[in-house]
Amino acid sequence: MSFSHPTIVSNPVHEDGSSNVDQSSELLETIGSLNNMAVDFIASGKHAEAEHYFRRAMAKINDMTFFSNTALHISSKRLTKSKRISKDLYIYQRGEYDEGMHTYTEPLTINIMYDDHNCHSVSATILYNLGQLCMRLDEDEQASGFFYKALAVSQWSSGPAKSNQGLSVIAVLHNIGHIQYRGGNYEEAVRTYTKALQIGRGSFSEYPLDVAATLNCLGVLYFHMPKAKTEQAMELYLESLTIRRRVLGNDHKDIGTTLNNIGRIHYMKGQYDEALSLYKEALVIRRKRLGDDHLDVAATIYNAGQTHHQRGDLQEAMTLYQEFLRIAKSRLGDEHRDVAIMLKCMAQIYHEQKDYDKATKLYNEALRVGRAALGEKHPEVASTLNKLGNLFYEKGDFDAAIRVYQEGLEVERAVLDCFHPNITVTLTNIGQIYKLRGEFQSALRLYKEAVAIQKRSLGAAHPNVSVTLSSIALIHYQNRNYTRALNVYQEALRIRRDSYGDDHLEVASTLNSVGLVLFKMELHDLAMQSFMEGLRIRRKTLGINHRDVAIILYNIATIHLETGNDDEAMKFYRETLRVERVALGPKHGDVVLTLQHIGQVHQQRGELDMALDYFQEALQIQRQTLASNCAPIAQTLNHIGNVHLQRGQTAEMVEVFSEALRVYRNAGHSESELIVSGFNFYGLAKLHPECAASA
Repeated sequence: MSFSHPTIVSNPVHEDGSSNVDQSSELLETIGSLNNMAVDFIASGKHAEAEHYFRRAMAKINDMTFFSNTALHISSKRLTKSKRISKDLYIYQRGEYDEGMHTYTEPLTINIMYDDHNCHSVSATILYNLGQLCMRLDEDEQASGFFYKALAVSQWSSGPAKSNQGLSVIAVLHNIGHIQYRGGNYEEAVRTYTKALQIGRGSFSEYPLDVAATLNCLGVLYFHMPKAKTEQAMELYLESLTIRRRVLGNDHKDIGTTLNNIGRIHYMKGQYDEALSLYKEALVIRRKRLGDDHLDVAATIYNAGQTHHQRGDLQEAMTLYQEFLRIAKSRLGDEHRDVAIMLKCMAQIYHEQKDYDKATKLYNEALRVGRAALGEKHPEVASTLNKLGNLFYEKGDFDAAIRVYQEGLEVERAVLDCFHPNITVTLTNIGQIYKLRGEFQSALRLYKEAVAIQKRSLGAAHPNVSVTLSSIALIHYQNRNYTRALNVYQEALRIRRDSYGDDHLEVASTLNSVGLVLFKMELHDLAMQSFMEGLRIRRKTLGINHRDVAIILYNIATIHLETGNDDEAMKFYRETLRVERVALGPKHGDVVLTLQHIGQVHQQRGELDMALDYFQEALQIQRQTLASNCAPIAQTLNHIGNVHLQRGQTAEMVEVFSEALRVYRNAGHSESELIVSGFNFYGLAKLHPECAASA
């Protein structure tokens, strides 16, 4: 934006010996006084009065000058508090907290007696102050206009860095850049702050604080970009910190701000110990300089709480969250957005501790506060609904979970882009419940909608697409539609190979699923190829003693048993058992399952002594780890009874079957579940454990 130079009226000498210079000085003093009164009104929150005096000052300036353009023209429209700023923007949501973006946010006074002011400098200062007034009214568009005019006028008579009357070009650029930041225009803001940095570096000061402030602001911008540029942000923060420490010492409030900002980068990168160390240092400074109940103290407390939460230090996190909540309520009120966020964070801790009653109470309170602060349709409300839906899902209350998820989905569709990833998460969460309830068509409809959104927003070859495709394929598998399941799994496999390479664990998982489908289709050779390739990848990636290795070993054994290759089956079952004992411990449920299957194979082969040994070992583990009257114990007793029957040991058979019947009855099962001489030799492992709801 450029302006031509104004022309100032000439100053002739009057008959009484006075000149227009003297009259101009008196008028400038009057204008300065009007400006200073307006500044006082801003400080006391009387914005309408401040605007009135600024307008009077500008009217007198216009009386002094003749401009060939409208540089100093002010619209007659009155300024009012704007409601147009999006509440979805991060900077609006956290605007109460200092990231170091508010270095130049105070209006300036004018002292004609002691400063070398002229019409240009006075005009630029008042325009700058009008911009500050507009910022306080959230009238960013008008504020930007005033700042651009101030920038142009200040440069008519002063150098690029700073006028000798106190208004800094860097200060004006900071405010323009801040408005761009508030509007989410990060690239424009970076250009504006970079210009300020160039001006600051061109000054004569060895360690200028305006350079440090600008470096910090650029760091904030890079941190908040849609794709955060953390390395650039860290470099800028560290240079800013170095300058500030040399000039200000180690315990200035601006040092605390920069340390807090650096801590957030470590947190984002998962470097929680480093983040906590910086937050603690920042907190000491902020408490000392600002007091225990300042909002910036609360911000660092919140950051430290989040870090402890991520580390699993739940009690430490809860203590910090409670302190933040106390400060936020006292400073912001009981129905502020950040109160709702903190209630949600505290609910999450109870949620993770399985204290569902306390978690539910806090989630509902977070919803109430969030709706009061932000309205019914807001992403924060949708987020809390999703968390509450996850809780109901984990409790097994699927009806309540679906109701809450659908309520959240309605909010997300109202406030988010139609291809936003949060919508796909909620769709798949609801689809998961329908799948568990056996409502496969409803589940498929939701999964297909989710994958269509993912393909539009992420691209057809994105790894997230393969996750949803796998869910679709699993439903086809459970519906015994094996051809469709195979086709969808193969599409997921292709995406994962292209995304991760051939030796990735996600590829191994999909190969295992493909092997399952091929097994059901009785394509045993192809199934074996898939399982063996998956086994190779898992052994290479996880080592030979991992639970996931045991799962594929078990499946390979099952194929050998199905094809009549009993010796190979026994070899793989025994290797499965060895890995499970190492990976899971000797008393794990999977160890029991494998012992039973090995016993069944021995029983089928007529090796009854060996079969009895394995069944009895399984029974011993069950009696040590399970309740005395549960169906799995009865089933193992049933196996042992059948072995005694085959061996002709009638007395032992009757004794064991009688105990099995007693356990079945006590467990609430029918006596008809007892199978005499029936064989159920093998089955595949639980290869598709249900996924938890996505958060």
